[in-house]
Amino acid sequence: MRSEYLTEYNVQSHPSRVSFNGRTLASQANNVGSIPITRSNFKKAPQGAFGISEADKAPTMNITVNEKLKAYIDPLTPDEHKALERSILAEGCRDALVLWGDVLVDGHNRYGICQKHGLPFQTVQNTRFQSMEDVHLWMIDQHLGRRSVSDFQRGVLALRKREILEERRLAAAAENASPPADAGAEPNSTEPLKSRSDIAKAARLSSSQVMQIEKIQKQAAPELVAAVKAGTISINAAAAVATLPTEDQKSAVLGGKDELKQAAKRVREIKLKPAKEEAPSDASSTNERLADLQLRLQALTEENHRLRQQVLELQTQLNAVQ
Repeated sequence: MRSEYLTEYNVQSHPSRVSFNGRTLASQANNVGSIPITRSNFKKAPQGAFGISEADKAPTMNITVNEKLKAYIDPLTPDEHKALERSILAEGCRDALVLWGDVLVDGHNRYGICQKHGLPFQTVQNTRFQSMEDVHLWMIDQHLGRRSVSDFQRGVLALRKREILEERRLAAAAENASPPADAGAEPNSTEPLKSRSDIAKAARLSSSQVMQIEKIQKQAAPELVAAVKAGTISINAAAAVATLPTEDQKSAVLGGKDELKQAAKRVREIKLKPAKEEAPSDASSTNERLADLQLRLQALTEENHRLRQQVLELQTQLNAVQ
């Protein structure tokens, strides 16, 4: 075993193109840092896995798959998984699986495919993980830098990162101590996401998109969330549909893409309608108040005239007595 820095995880001053999970991605300088690792001995997978001999089969290794960790990031679509499998069968598993001790952190799909076909693979240890929070932050930063991750997924991940960092900050404040310098999965990961604009910057989204994703997370039915992830409905439209009762959301999803669009349109029209009717309603109310004031003025004027007449009569009687 030898310690080194894995170059595909090293951030350069400009985005670098690397292969990861069978995809091409861009490493972002503010998301991924240098990671001290140890590399295990391995055999490089041959070109064309169908020609693998028994001697080239994957070695037996004690790797633990944590199901919660595996599910922490949205899984590949069936088409993406098939494409990855074809790539590994043709070219071998080119990228190392990342471990924390014996726990698999990154490369669940590659590991499953290699196990299925008996292919060799390489592993690396990240020696900076000190807690599951560190692992989560590292996983989030890795996926925030991938171009293949959808806008919705990046927004969800950035919001998760904010929650972890905020919990860590509150815990440190409760203990009246700052977190250790190496407590984060990466040096940049400990920087708090204080505002919605910070979250938007981390996820490469607009602040309004982040707000819409928050609304979807809080109000959307699971079926509607699944539709957003599948690309059946946009973030903007889903945020509108999420304001409907749960059963109405489910019905719209069952109706398909067109029905979801119509549901979003109806919600927007309902929101605009009261604003348009507000002016006539105010005008009508003003007219009613004006008419009421005019009636009161007329009544007071008549009462004033009557009182003046009484005063005049009393004055006349007083003069007569004198």
